[in-house]
Amino acid sequence: MRRGGGSASGSGSASWIRVGFGLGIGLLAAYTLGHAVLQTAQILTLVLLSLFAAVSLEPVVALLRRWRLPRGLTVTVVVFAAVALTALFIALVIPPVSKEIDQLRTQIPIWLRELRDHSSQLGKIEDRYHVIEKVQQQLSSGNLGGRLASGVLGAGRILLGLLTGALIVITLTIYFMVSLPSIKGFALRLLPASRRPRAEELTDQIMRQVGRFMLANVATSALAGVATTVWAWATGIPYGMLLGFFVAIMDLIPIIGSTIGGVVVSLVALSVSWTVAIATAIFYTAFRFTEDHLTTPLTMRYVVRLHPVATMIAVLVGGALLGIVGALVAVPAATAVSLILDEVVFPTRDRQ
Repeated sequence: MRRGGGSASGSGSASWIRVGFGLGIGLLAAYTLGHAVLQTAQILTLVLLSLFAAVSLEPVVALLRRWRLPRGLTVTVVVFAAVALTALFIALVIPPVSKEIDQLRTQIPIWLRELRDHSSQLGKIEDRYHVIEKVQQQLSSGNLGGRLASGVLGAGRILLGLLTGALIVITLTIYFMVSLPSIKGFALRLLPASRRPRAEELTDQIMRQVGRFMLANVATSALAGVATTVWAWATGIPYGMLLGFFVAIMDLIPIIGSTIGGVVVSLVALSVSWTVAIATAIFYTAFRFTEDHLTTPLTMRYVVRLHPVATMIAVLVGGALLGIVGALVAVPAATAVSLILDEVVFPTRDRQ
């Protein structure tokens, strides 16, 4: 009897050891996986953005595919169209930027002469704050040069990181666009054969909703760009078409994009007059209010079948989690969740 009791006790101890060992291995694996995700968060964000861009451009590819063009050729056409738009934007940017640089180069010697002229406004500022003397002291001590050098290096690293990230996103987007059907087929093979047709139908619905969302987003952004160009032409603000392009691009970014565009245009309007700048700020405030509370919610509700409140909450949560990328993919992700709930979860619950 004692032996039997001792055997049972030993068996119980062995089972507790196995449970503890399993829990330890599980916790270690979870920690390792979480650490790996955190270490590769930036790369995973770029991959997510690339996949989102490829899915967003899929309606354009599908439209070209109706002409029985090969998928590789349709992707090439879409890429060349994007390159053409980028080249047009650069062509609009270069002339005003080079003009401003030339004006700055000719203006700097005039400012230096005015700093030494005690009767000018700049000369009075120099007499009060001794700007030249402070700059010379910083240069002689080497502190200013070191800070400038570190600032230039920091800006260079940021620019290099942005260029590298953009190149990664562009390359991955092209690969995703070419192989999107293969990726979808591979993902569906992970499911049981009996569930694949329903899962494929649901996947196609989600992809269509994402494409509609992006088309609606591009349409509202184009409207913002056209409104900016017309306003600039009517009020005499320079570089109206360039500002229209800039506002259209910024408007693609949820929540903050149109605000940044309005601030930039208002600052440019200062070159005309304070009155025009204030009127421009009022115009963009009204435009932003209309866009946020009327145009975008109604458009998104019609396009992605998502309630305006759910749209705003999704954008806020996505922006808090992943920044700009999270805000961009928030509405499609919320749409996917809504479709899964309507097509899978709720019908199952109703049958129970």
